[in-house]
Amino acid sequence: MAVASLSPTPGQRALAEVIAAGRTDAGMGEAIATVAATAYTDPAIFEREQAGLFRTLPQAIAPSALLPERSMAVAHDGFGIPLLLTRDGEGAAHIFLNVCQHRGTRLLEGCATVHGPRLVCPYHAWTYALDGRLLALPRADTFPRLARGEHGLLPVPAHEAGGLIWAIPSPHAPSLADFSDAALVARDFEAFGLAGLHLFRRATHAVAANWKLLMDAFLESYHVRRLHSGTIGPFFADGITAVDWVGPHQRSAVGRAETLAAVDKGDWAALRAGITFAYQLFPATVMVVSPDYVNLLVLMPQAVGSTLVEDFMLIPEPPETPEAEAHWQRSWDLLDGQVFAGEDFRAAALGQQGLASGALDHVTLGTLESGIRHFHDLVEARLQDPAS
Repeated sequence: MAVASLSPTPGQRALAEVIAAGRTDAGMGEAIATVAATAYTDPAIFEREQAGLFRTLPQAIAPSALLPERSMAVAHDGFGIPLLLTRDGEGAAHIFLNVCQHRGTRLLEGCATVHGPRLVCPYHAWTYALDGRLLALPRADTFPRLARGEHGLLPVPAHEAGGLIWAIPSPHAPSLADFSDAALVARDFEAFGLAGLHLFRRATHAVAANWKLLMDAFLESYHVRRLHSGTIGPFFADGITAVDWVGPHQRSAVGRAETLAAVDKGDWAALRAGITFAYQLFPATVMVVSPDYVNLLVLMPQAVGSTLVEDFMLIPEPPETPEAEAHWQRSWDLLDGQVFAGEDFRAAALGQQGLASGALDHVTLGTLESGIRHFHDLVEARLQDPAS
């Protein structure tokens, strides 16, 4: 879908107006703040987060573009349990445990998507529809009175909105999941045409850092001109940032230095060219919207100092020429290979080493980093009161 056929939401436009005015304080704090070092290093805190956040809260775990057609499926193991993402013959997305209901065998292996209307267990060939129903089993006569309707794949709560697939990735997730927070940001993603984008590349990185250190990097722009000085830093105006919140999710906009003065807040294409929007989806997903492509980063905590990050790059349409392929590959190499892996993830790993040494009791945050303190407040509030 062309940018010209889309338009910004009121919230996106409000941030753009702040950026166009050259302000540096929208959504920023007014004083120095701190976060305790133990938030990143204490195994007990990590276990509380696993129970209170990742096993109970919906989170964006993949773009809709991972399953762009009907009758597709892909395995997903990043959250420590075998999951199966499917799109059935009617186009609806589902998430199940990747476990045959006969003897517990995995139905799919690897991380590549597969096409076809059925999933067949490799052990005894029990066969399932992509909506989870048990369709057939060999020698059904040897399972007298088996109720097939009671042996479908086990679902986990899932919801597709705005071009993202949300889920509570736990076999013990609450059955009445609340996806209202996903709906809050879905309109913003519709404004980017997210559901119609093409998945160009995906990769998973193992980062030796606490998941919150990785989130912190995307909750402030203070580091952009410094950490990224040799890559994307020169493209951005230092400190020209606007931030607000959509429910528990942070929405931010950072001005691009070379086009900042020419930004027309009524022209969506001009705004996309002059401003990079980013979304920090609670608890642990980041979406960075560059002028002509999108990166979705899904954080999957493994241990107190270890996180998997899956990076999806979405582009307007499949490349049709070698030149187009090379163009998008350069963008992928820049963002995934250099900016994220070589700079953001490396900085988080180095920070984890420093904090684990015990040299600091707390980290210190300036006014351009107040989004970090707000995010940690949300985490702590949720752990104290699961209904918050």
